[in-house]
Amino acid sequence: MSARRVVLGVSGASGAMLSLAVARHLASLEVEIDLVTSSAAKRTLAEECGPQALQMLTAMATRSHAIDDIGAAIASGSVPVSGMIVAPCSMRSLAAIAHGLDDNLLTRAAAVQLKERRCLVLLAREAPLTLAHLRNMTAATEMGAIVMPPTPAFYLSHSTLTDVASQIAARAVDLLAVSPPRAQPWSPEAEG
Repeated sequence: MSARRVVLGVSGASGAMLSLAVARHLASLEVEIDLVTSSAAKRTLAEECGPQALQMLTAMATRSHAIDDIGAAIASGSVPVSGMIVAPCSMRSLAAIAHGLDDNLLTRAAAVQLKERRCLVLLAREAPLTLAHLRNMTAATEMGAIVMPPTPAFYLSHSTLTDVASQIAARAVDLLAVSPPRAQPWSPEAEG
């Protein structure tokens, strides 16, 4: 198994800056990034992060795959990767993953991680949650995915949204175990 290749899926949920933060962490580790973005993700990236966001994200990727390219290498379990992060993960993508609907490359690549027993981290973005969302999170978790809502580490007292996103992204990357931990830990010595 390659410890230096990760799939980054970007769906259309709000929180597009999370995809950029994850890509920055992976790129700084010199991890190869296979990027797949949904059509809605491209729109959300532009609206939330600016018109150049997709270009910046693609520049950090080693390979970029079209969402409808079911024949891409990452659609096969024979291609060794360390795992996959979906950042952000829409409730639509979560539902498709939870129910095995491999209807595009993002959901197919996620299914490959599950069937190969590789790490799949879903930064699920929605609030409040419906019963359908919770059941889909349970189903994905029961199959081996890690559902990680991008909850801020309030105890770190970050001063910018970029810092919050970077910490969340670092925690997601840490779950893949491709490097020593990157996320800033809580420290009881910092208590006042």
